[in-house]
Amino acid sequence: MSIIVTPEPGEATGEVAEIYAEDIADMGYVPSHTRVMATNPEAYRAWENLIGAIARPMDKRRYELITLAAAGALRSKACRLAHGKKSLQYISEDELVRIARDYHDAGLSAAEVAMMDFAEKLSTDSAAMTDADSTTLREYGFTDREIVDIALAAAARNYYSRALHALGVEVDVPSGLSEPLRSALVDTL
Repeated sequence: MSIIVTPEPGEATGEVAEIYAEDIADMGYVPSHTRVMATNPEAYRAWENLIGAIARPMDKRRYELITLAAAGALRSKACRLAHGKKSLQYISEDELVRIARDYHDAGLSAAEVAMMDFAEKLSTDSAAMTDADSTTLREYGFTDREIVDIALAAAARNYYSRALHALGVEVDVPSGLSEPLRSALVDTL
């Protein structure tokens, strides 16, 4: 549990109240990560703008796979759960359980596995990355723009997940996740 004191949704004012209202409209509640990160509403809005600039032009399935790989490498239960729920819009639950348990053995295309390997390596040992890592993506048909977007999506997840860890943010389990999916998303970390 975070030591950061946050207002209750009914007590928030100004930009924080607007941020809370957006989550209530979207999810029906204000997750712990929003409450803590909205302590700096300017940075929170900048984060939203950054993620929008990265994710908007990307294929949504691809973005979620990258995010799940980075969050898994970081052992971020909060991000795995939140994006596991979001991923259900683009990935069936059965496939998502397999991906969460071991994306190498989930029936993904070789290009998707390479992309997730790249996101995982960026999240665990980015200093060891070489041109060969990007070249592998190019060999699977990714354009320069797509390679940059993959790197940015994984790096952005590193920023957010690491901030949540550092601030001791409580992990919320989104409603509507089946027990097998919830287990696959977090028990493998």
